[in-house]
Amino acid sequence: MSDSSLSALRELLTQRYDELKRRLAWRLGSVEVASDALHDTWLHLENRNEDHGPVKNPAAYLMRVATNLALDRLQRDRRYMNADELEALMVEIADPAPGPVQVVAARDEIEMLANIIESMPRRRRAIFLAIRVDGLSNQDAALRFGVSPRLVGLELKRAHEYCMTHMPKDE
Repeated sequence: MSDSSLSALRELLTQRYDELKRRLAWRLGSVEVASDALHDTWLHLENRNEDHGPVKNPAAYLMRVATNLALDRLQRDRRYMNADELEALMVEIADPAPGPVQVVAARDEIEMLANIIESMPRRRRAIFLAIRVDGLSNQDAALRFGVSPRLVGLELKRAHEYCMTHMPKDE
């Protein structure tokens, strides 16, 4: 198809867009599908560079191209799940969010850990919280508390051991 034929077809598509859309909507049963098909037809004409000779009936040609493109799209879309199929699939997938039982258990565990931390010796608790909660380095904690970095590491180790021995074991 020559450039002049393609430009004539694009011009015809532009001029008779509403009529073509109405006819396609009647044929396809959907205004939205008809609109998408005409858009696809425009793109098809833009990307077309083969020479097929002159078109005898341009309006019929545009309708045929738009209809074929719409049917191709509908066929492709049928390969995907519809809303009911997707809903049925979603029912089978477990929700990863914790349920009320897990939320209550986690809150109890946090409260228990807070009580254990509170029962630690004062300096050990302060060093543990400064490093694990405030994000201080061992060196910065040593400066803050006026102790050696080695002692900070030792207190942190003892704090971890204290938590581990006082937390109930899962059985």
